[in-house]
Amino acid sequence: MKQDLDFGTAKMLPLIVRMSLPTIAAQFVNLLYGIVDRIFIGHIPEAGTQALAGVGVCNSIILIVAAFAQFTGGGASPLTAIELGKGDRKQAEKILGNGITLLLIFGAILMIAVYAFMDPMLRRIGASDVTLPYAHSYLAWYMTGTIFVMITIGLNPFLTTEGHPKAAMVSVLIGACINIALDPLFIFTFGMGVKGAAIATVLSQGVSSLWILKVLLSPGAMLAVNRKTMKPDGAVIRRILALGVSPFVMGSTESLIGFVMNSGLAAFGDIYVSTLTIMQSCMTIISTPLQGFTAGVSPVISYNYGRGNIGRIKEGKRIVFTVMTSFNFIITLLIILFPAAFARIFTSDAQLIAQVQKYAVVFLGGFLIFGLQRSCQCMFLSMNQPKISLFIALLRKVFLLVPLALILPKIFGVTGIYLAESVADATAATCCFLIFLRRFPKILDGVRKNT
Repeated sequence: MKQDLDFGTAKMLPLIVRMSLPTIAAQFVNLLYGIVDRIFIGHIPEAGTQALAGVGVCNSIILIVAAFAQFTGGGASPLTAIELGKGDRKQAEKILGNGITLLLIFGAILMIAVYAFMDPMLRRIGASDVTLPYAHSYLAWYMTGTIFVMITIGLNPFLTTEGHPKAAMVSVLIGACINIALDPLFIFTFGMGVKGAAIATVLSQGVSSLWILKVLLSPGAMLAVNRKTMKPDGAVIRRILALGVSPFVMGSTESLIGFVMNSGLAAFGDIYVSTLTIMQSCMTIISTPLQGFTAGVSPVISYNYGRGNIGRIKEGKRIVFTVMTSFNFIITLLIILFPAAFARIFTSDAQLIAQVQKYAVVFLGGFLIFGLQRSCQCMFLSMNQPKISLFIALLRKVFLLVPLALILPKIFGVTGIYLAESVADATAATCCFLIFLRRFPKILDGVRKNT
């Protein structure tokens, strides 16, 4: 297969560019899903600030749904690339098939659980009497498309693994264009408000999921999907979950932080929740392109890890660290320097813009060096290092941010909640980089012994 030859022999930098540009573009477009919703919702006449807070509260639950999709996609996709590198196509097909099965199971369980406990969960996260109706309206409709979300997020990485990054980009592009077109129509023209934004998202995700299935199930697809490959295999599922637990923890702990931070901020007023929503949206502007870069570069590194090509792994590592740390630093710095400009994307409320200006540097200061952690995480996942990846995922959010978000407000008041993010980001990034410097040579020694 030409894809096999390219991954193993093509010049690394042009190969990574070719693989990453479509996935970065796809993630830029995917960014519009959440951003466009918040832009339109934030500008709903008279109710924009309250509606934005309500949708911000929902984000913690939405992140849980995405985390379960990443549980499968983030674990199964690198494993598939590794098996292709080893030349074991049948095992790669079994991993893909079992991944699809897991996505369907997770999707059904999540939809039932959220509908059963929706309002108590929203209250716990930080919804007030004012914002609960907006949060409930948005989430109730969003969850109707849970299976679509699982398929779109969970299976999209396999398109890149099969050597079709442009198809992965198109799948996201189709959905985003539909979402952008339907949002103003449903929210304003039909007067549906936040409910309209959720319906637009569900419809767009539905079309994206159908496109992905069409590509993966086509006769010309590299990996076959059928009942035999989808039959649950305990050993395969354990491998998927072992590697996928790291991206799952990264995603689910974002939700945990939403519970902690939103509930803490709600005690000071809904405007502080809206402020966090905007700053987290700005953080997403930084993170999403890097997720696209990871999606493009990870199959290349995983493939060469499976082949035992140490020189190409090292070259890939240099590119990963250069791109991810530079981009993360530059865009974060721009947001810190010009917070009002970014805030105006989401709101015209002068008081809310002033709040973002006040707290942007406090919230994002530590994020300037967070590209180090993203680089380490990308490399560890690509090289099938589930234990280290899990520790890194837990370090930032669970071991650092949750305790800090509970302790610092007692010292600094509401500022302490925002400051917790910055301190946790800087500390985690530094620790992860030191761990990588120690572990990477040992991982390469293991590759040498196995080849």
